Amino acid sequence: MNVDQTVRTFLDFYRERGHLLISEHSLVPPPGDPVLFTTSGMHPLTPYLSGRPHPRGPRLVNLQRCLRTTDLDEVGDDTHLTVFRMLGSWSLGSYPGVQSLTWGHELIRDGFGIDSDRLHVTVHEDDLESLRTWERIGVPVELTRDENWWSNGPTGPCGPDSEIFVWTGDTPPEGTPTTDPRWVEVWNHVMMRYLRHEDGRLEPVTPERVDTGMGLERMLTILQRKRSVYDTDVFRPWRLDGLWPLDERSQRVVTDHLRSSVVVIGDGVRPSPNGRGYVLRRLVRRVLTRLWRVDPEWTLGDLPTGPIESTIDHFGQPTGVGQVREVLLSEEDRFRRLMTRGRPVVTRRRSRGPLTDDDFRYLHDTYGLPRELVVDLLEER
Repeated sequence: MNVDQTVRTFLDFYRERGHLLISEHSLVPPPGDPVLFTTSGMHPLTPYLSGRPHPRGPRLVNLQRCLRTTDLDEVGDDTHLTVFRMLGSWSLGSYPGVQSLTWGHELIRDGFGIDSDRLHVTVHEDDLESLRTWERIGVPVELTRDENWWSNGPTGPCGPDSEIFVWTGDTPPEGTPTTDPRWVEVWNHVMMRYLRHEDGRLEPVTPERVDTGMGLERMLTILQRKRSVYDTDVFRPWRLDGLWPLDERSQRVVTDHLRSSVVVIGDGVRPSPNGRGYVLRRLVRRVLTRLWRVDPEWTLGDLPTGPIESTIDHFGQPTGVGQVREVLLSEEDRFRRLMTRGRPVVTRRRSRGPLTDDDFRYLHDTYGLPRELVVDLLEER
């Protein structure tokens, strides 16, 4: 299945079961939301998962772009991305988690054609309903505790979840999801049975809400039998045919961060010293750091328009290619000037011995050199 077929299979499955499609939201949450970026498909639905009726009804489905910086250092492996899309379904009290798991198995087996013997699930040890459901279906279960409890922060909706893993190894399945990394998580079903209050008290919610989230790019890796998310058709426009010869990990990081930057710019964010703009600035500068370690003359001006245009189209954004390129090149120019000014300053400071936290603070407050930039300059030595 290509990306369009995969999305259509998921959405059609749930629409046939009474779910209404809701629009994809921007990465930028509405004013008043304390979160920098939309991090999951359920984030825009938090008020409704807490009990407010949704105008589209109690059964919903959508495709939502998300951004996470918590996994930034893992980007470049086979499964992690900064910006990704999540397929999601929700029951706002319409049906219980048992039904969600049953439908989930049906979609994976019949809709996506993944054999049940390639599946393994994890379940919270106290969630007997989910355990019995999977035992009835015939999928092996691994019981955990903290790994299968989901919450939307210190307060708000929470509850046990059940994570579905697919075997990606070349051998028959072995081990469990917590003991063998060849089990890759593709889908999470959260049974939001509680509301956590500020004093830590858990208030039962009746009827329970159910939130599911499937990583689109990870599922494509499975369906297209690829080694990593970077080998799927989503990233085909970003195969730059040796534009910047890099090792595989660096090439993946550059690809991910540039693609993510295009999406963030497309949602109206511009580089700045703090907040969302700082996340964008950090992504662009991590790209440039990787490039300039190999060749200081490499420039984002060499990036062809094709990948940018394809990404804008994929995410349905109104931004023009020229506007994106202008933002990227302006940030590159700013960063190059900062690197030029910072090298001798860091060298002089380093000559006195290893840098301390006080040194990092001094370099930031006096010269505007953020800690990660100083670390990059030190790694050049």
